Amino acid sequence: MTLPNADRSRSANLNVPNAITVVRIFLAPLFIWMLLADDGADGWLRWAAAVLFIVAIATDGIDGAIARKHGLVTDLGKLLDPIADKILTGGALVALSILGELPWWVTIVVLVREIGITVHRMIVATDHVVAAAWMGKLKTVAQAVAISIALLPLYLVVGEWIFWVNGVLMTAAVALTVASGIDYVLTAARAARRP
Repeated sequence: MTLPNADRSRSANLNVPNAITVVRIFLAPLFIWMLLADDGADGWLRWAAAVLFIVAIATDGIDGAIARKHGLVTDLGKLLDPIADKILTGGALVALSILGELPWWVTIVVLVREIGITVHRMIVATDHVVAAAWMGKLKTVAQAVAISIALLPLYLVVGEWIFWVNGVLMTAAVALTVASGIDYVLTAARAARRP
């Protein structure tokens, strides 16, 4: 018996990479609560929140690798994966700004870019799914590294020079965020002009 297209699509979406992506989405609120519950005290909750963020964001590469290796790439996965990243990184940036550890303008610039492109992806998803470009992937890695360093209270271990390193990393992440946003807009505009 042959499954109808809708049933085939539904069963194709029920796979390990998509499940990992959904778990990443559900981990975001727990991570944010742990970070804010510590209230900037740099205690065990802060360390645990930072480790949870690093583990959750690392699964981004894992689910993509599994999907490509085993032919499990789906339109749902292409849509959910960047959303999961944005929820996790956006939540981290907002929490860091609430704690007074990151200027609000940085968080706002990143969120405007991320939300704008996510909304556009969802609008055009009815026609086709726009997969992340190489610059978008590089931006995600830069954000993940910068946020991870910002979350870990490493100054307690290595000294306050780590704040300077984090400033450089965060500046690079913001620059890539803006550049990849411009690249996305230009690519989408070129695609819209094609017949």
